[in-house]
Amino acid sequence: MESRPVSIGVDVGGTFTDVVSFDARTGLISVLKLLTSKDPSTAIASGVKKVHRDPKEVSLLVHATTLATNALLTRTGLGRAALVTNEGFRDILEIARQRRPELYNLDTRRPEPLIPRSDRFTVGCRIGSDGRELEPLDPQESRSVCRRIAAGGYESVAVSFLNSYLNPTHERKMAKALRSAGFEGNLCISSEIDNEYREYERTSTTAVNAVLAPMMAVYVRDLVAGLRRARLTAPVYLMNSDGGAATPSFASSRPVFGIESGPAAGVVASSRLARQLSADRVLTFDMGGTTAKAGAVIDGQPDVTREFEAAGRTHSGRSIRGSGYAVRGSFIDLAEVSAGGGTVAWADESGDLNVGPRSAGSEPGPACYARGGTEPTVTDANVYLGRLSPESLLGGAMRIRRDLATRSLAALSRKLGTSLHATSTGILRIVNHGMARAISIVSVERGRDPRDYVLFAFGGAGPAHACDLAEDLGVRTVVVPSHAGLFSAFGLLAGDLTRTFTAPVMKSGAPLSPLFRELEESASKEMAREGFQSYTSARYFEARYEGQSHELLLPFNGDSSLGRTFDARHRALYDYSTRDRVEVVNIQVRTKADLHGPRTLRSSFEAKARATRRRAWIGGRSYLVEAFAREAMRRGERGSGPCIIEEYDSTLVVNPGWKWRVEEYGTRFTR
Repeated sequence: MESRPVSIGVDVGGTFTDVVSFDARTGLISVLKLLTSKDPSTAIASGVKKVHRDPKEVSLLVHATTLATNALLTRTGLGRAALVTNEGFRDILEIARQRRPELYNLDTRRPEPLIPRSDRFTVGCRIGSDGRELEPLDPQESRSVCRRIAAGGYESVAVSFLNSYLNPTHERKMAKALRSAGFEGNLCISSEIDNEYREYERTSTTAVNAVLAPMMAVYVRDLVAGLRRARLTAPVYLMNSDGGAATPSFASSRPVFGIESGPAAGVVASSRLARQLSADRVLTFDMGGTTAKAGAVIDGQPDVTREFEAAGRTHSGRSIRGSGYAVRGSFIDLAEVSAGGGTVAWADESGDLNVGPRSAGSEPGPACYARGGTEPTVTDANVYLGRLSPESLLGGAMRIRRDLATRSLAALSRKLGTSLHATSTGILRIVNHGMARAISIVSVERGRDPRDYVLFAFGGAGPAHACDLAEDLGVRTVVVPSHAGLFSAFGLLAGDLTRTFTAPVMKSGAPLSPLFRELEESASKEMAREGFQSYTSARYFEARYEGQSHELLLPFNGDSSLGRTFDARHRALYDYSTRDRVEVVNIQVRTKADLHGPRTLRSSFEAKARATRRRAWIGGRSYLVEAFAREAMRRGERGSGPCIIEEYDSTLVVNPGWKWRVEEYGTRFTR
C-alpha cells in the first residue's frame, strides 16, 4: 500500500466519463469529468493520466461500462454464435415463457432471438429430472454437429442441455468434442454460466453470454493493453451487475453478469454511505445525462433481483416482461426512466409537449454545450431558468451558452404556441413527474412509505431535481454526497470483488451443511485461481413451499432454523405462512474480497469565489438567490432555501422551506 497508494475508479456513461482517484497516503481524492468519446479505452487511459501522473503509484483500477447493454439494445457489435441443445428443443428461445409485452395488442412481437434458428443445432441425448442419464450423447451425431460448427465461422457456441444443472456430463462431452473438431472460439456451457433449473432461463442466459463474449473479450483486451501502454501495471477490475468487481478474465468469459455494471456502482456507494450514517431506510436517485434510476438500500444492503430482461422496454420505470432477453444472476434492483440532463424535449403532432425518451448524449449534447446540438434538453431548460450556471460547468472547464439554450427552447415554444418560460418549466414538470414515478416503484409499490426514508440524490443532474422530487413524495430528508456527479465512480472503489457460487438441491428436509461445505471447497479453488487467498464468504439458500413456482432467497443460519427463517420471511412479504414442507431449490455461497478502496468522498477543489447572485426559478417562483461554491464551504455551515449550491460536477437547487447543513460526507437537507 505504501509503494502503490493510489486507487482509481472509472465510470463510462452515455454522456460523461467520470474518473475518481484516491490517494491513501493523504486521504485526498482527485476527480475528473470528461465527455464520453467513441473509443472508451483511449479515453480511460487519458483520464487516468490526468488525475494521477505517476502510473507506478496506482495499485488498483475499477471500471464500469454500459457497452454490453448498448450492444444488446442496438444489436450492434454482437458476436455470431451457435446454440447446441437437445433434439426437439431447437425452438426454446422462441417458445420462451407465456409473457406478452403487450397483452391486448394482437400484433405485438417479442424481440428477435439473438441466435437465429439456422444457427441452432440439436443432438440426441437426455438427462432425467433426477440427474440420471436416460439417453447417452450420440457420438456420431455430436461429431457431425461439431464439424459443421467448426467450419461455420462462429465466434461463440452456447451449449445448453436439459437438466444439465444436475448432471453436466453431456455438456462437458460436447465441449470437448467441439475443441477436438477444431473450434477455437468462446465456449459457453450452461452448467457453468447458470447452474440452476428452468431450461428457458438457463438457455437464454447462456445465449446472451455467448453473443456478448467476443465483443467484451476484445474490449477488455484493448482496455488492458491501452493501460499497459500508459505504463499502468496495476490490477484492473470491471464491475458486475450485483455491485461486485470482476477480474478481466471473468468479465471477458462471463459478460452477461456485467450488463448493468454502470447503474450498480451508484447503489454500492449509497450502501457504503448508508452504513456510515446508520441510515437503515434509504431511497437512491441517480440522474445522469441519459437516464434516471431509483433503488432502495435497506439496513445497508441494496435490493437485489435474481431475474432481469436485458434490452427490454420499460414503461414509467417498470420493466415490460417479455420485451427483452431473459438473464439470470444477481442484479441490483433498479427502476429506470429515460430522464437525464440530455433528454430531448419535443412537440408531437397534436402540439403537446413531450420529454424523452431520446437523448442528445455527449455528441452533439444539449444545445448549451455548443457542440452542434440544436434540440432543447432538460439541461437547456435548467440553464434558461437560472438553475444551472449560465456561464460554465466543471469548474469553468466547460463553457455554457445560454443563448444557444434559449434559441433551442424558442424553436420548441413556437411549435407549442407557448412562452419560453412556460416551455422550460413544463419540461421540468414532465421530467420530474417521470422520475417521481420511478422512485414510487421502489417504495410505494413495494409497501414502503417514502416519508419514512432518506433520499440519496446523486449523478450530474440529480441534486438539481432532488428537492422537487422529495416534495412530491413527502420525503423530509435529502442527502447529497460530495462530488455527487462522480458518486458512481466512487462506488467502483467502495465495492469488493464478489463471486456467487450456486448448487442445485431440489429437496425437502435434506441437511444442507454438507452441501455447503462441498460448494465452499469449489469456491475456494476458484478464488485461488483468480489470485485471492483472503476473502469472506456467506451462505444463502433459495426455497419455497412445495407446489410453489417461485423461490425466496434467504441467509442460511443452520439446518435447524431453516424452516423458521423461511416462514418468517414469507409471512413478512405475503402476510401468511403455512405448514407445507419447505423445498430448497438452490444453495449459494457468496465470497467477498476487500479491494481496500476509500471510505468517504470529500470535496477536493478550492473555490475561486464563495458566492455569486443570479435570478433562478425555484419551487414554482422566480427568486434572486445566492449561488454558493460548495468547495468554499466548511463542515458545520448551514443555511436555508431558496439558494443554489454549485460544485465541480453537480448543482444543488435548494427549494424554499428547506434547511441545509454541510457535513463531512456532503450536504444534508431537511424540512
